[in-house]
Amino acid sequence: MKPSTEPTIFDRILAGDVPCDRVYEDDHCLCFRDIHPQAPTHLLVIPKKRIVNVMSAQPEDAAALGHLLLGAAAAARAVGLDPHGYRLVFNNGNHGGQTVAYLHCHILGGRPMGWPPG
Repeated sequence: MKPSTEPTIFDRILAGDVPCDRVYEDDHCLCFRDIHPQAPTHLLVIPKKRIVNVMSAQPEDAAALGHLLLGAAAAARAVGLDPHGYRLVFNNGNHGGQTVAYLHCHILGGRPMGWPPG
């Protein structure tokens, strides 16, 4: 997946041009409900710093990546997923199922998750 100079849907959400159902936000990340949920609870967490995916992340992105996981945990707590658990998913590149060239973490919960996942 190649980065584009065109804004992605997530850039547009961060800019306020596209509405979202916000669940959690802090200075470094935003979490909102997925519009095509794959589980009873399906959230997306994005960093406010644009990173295409984990494969393209650089050493200077370490803090943003770590904070994304902390934001995911805070969002999961905010919607009540933490007592039973949840799944975090990062899709990377075309073979990994990534459809938006902007790093995002899926939080899936509200039911038991099967294995293998895909």
